[in-house]
Amino acid sequence: MPAATATTSTVPGTRAPRAVQAFGFFARPTPYFAKQRARHGGMFRMHVADEKPWVVVSTPELVKQVFTGDPAVFHAGSANSVLLPLLGDHSVLLLDGKEHLRQRKLLLPAFHGERMARYGDIMREAAEREVATWPIGEDLQLAPRMQEITLEVIMRAVFGMKEGAELDHVRNLLLALIENVMRPQTFLALAIAGPQRFRESGWAKRMLGPADEALFAEFAKRREAGNLEDRDDILSLLMLARDEDGRPLGDRELRDELMTLLVAGHETTATSLSWAIERLIRHPDKLARLQAELDEGREEYLTAVIHETLRLRPVLPVVVRDLQADVELGGHLLPAGTRVACSISLMHTSPEVYPDPHAFKPERFLDQKPGTYTWIPFGGGIRRCLGASFALYEMKQVLPAIVQQLDLQPVDPASERVARRLITLTPGNRALVRVAGRRTPAARPLATMVG
Repeated sequence: MPAATATTSTVPGTRAPRAVQAFGFFARPTPYFAKQRARHGGMFRMHVADEKPWVVVSTPELVKQVFTGDPAVFHAGSANSVLLPLLGDHSVLLLDGKEHLRQRKLLLPAFHGERMARYGDIMREAAEREVATWPIGEDLQLAPRMQEITLEVIMRAVFGMKEGAELDHVRNLLLALIENVMRPQTFLALAIAGPQRFRESGWAKRMLGPADEALFAEFAKRREAGNLEDRDDILSLLMLARDEDGRPLGDRELRDELMTLLVAGHETTATSLSWAIERLIRHPDKLARLQAELDEGREEYLTAVIHETLRLRPVLPVVVRDLQADVELGGHLLPAGTRVACSISLMHTSPEVYPDPHAFKPERFLDQKPGTYTWIPFGGGIRRCLGASFALYEMKQVLPAIVQQLDLQPVDPASERVARRLITLTPGNRALVRVAGRRTPAARPLATMVG
């Protein structure tokens, strides 16, 4: 059918002004989407500011069609363009077609399941060292503490840096960069200028410059040392990697992929860990069961807790694709240029898929595995997050180090609201907890978990 006949007008949707729709999505995407689903069903139309028209989907059938659609038609890279200033042109998140496949193939070996076990000690040590500093009897916000842990893991497992002044220098530069990027002022400037213009601004260059210089210096130092084959950190593996034509990753490509791993493995994992604790301390029976099973060396309930946390409190609101051609979806013909957004939160709270969907019930994942198209915190298809196994494994190491060692209680019994922090959905009070005391884990210590 000719493109001229395709239209999104037959898809039901709100008639509110674009500014109202944009505010709903950016300010409180989860309740805003839930309101639209209640009115229009599992497929509805909306606009976000002056962007191309959006069609939001949230049924397993539609999500499957998007995830299994022709990647030449369903582009994910262009849909992630808001991240361009930080991640750069060569990030696997921003590429489509052959270049995306090339970068993905080069990155995949670094996240092989067997390799994850090598990083377990780093993850547990980082968590135990951080937990040992938490003052007993005081209130603290967990989110920044979780960020300290995940950033140390990134510095040691991904960047391959050891303790010392050099690690501290680069870590401080990266931490400052992330905090600047996450500021509301940055988000506003990015929204007004657009990714391309924002990247060329003096503000963006001053923000990115110091971290970039430090990374390029590390690449040169690593090559000069000549011991890449003897190292097992992800940066060294990427520097050794060659594509089918024998080409290595250039410095700019390395920089962009490291920034991608930093964003994907630092902020998001820290947020998921914060949500896990936030949920557990408000469900003391679940926390007690988790502690008891961990003390006995069992990990099944831990895995279920992680799956349920990522279901009920996904870090990202949507998985987005830009249509490069007309597509029939849900009985509607969508034109090229439409942005199709799979709503993670709506999919995860569908009562047809998850009975009592808003309740925190890890038990629901004890007898069944997460569904490919119904549990989508990491997206799906050939664009599923490369670092998913790394993130899940890190959560399995860090959570026990916290809940087995400490007695944590909520400061406020009410659940923390879901707040936006740039593209992530984070606890509104930054996961505020009270450290009531230290525990003495019973029986045997928990073995290294590789599931």
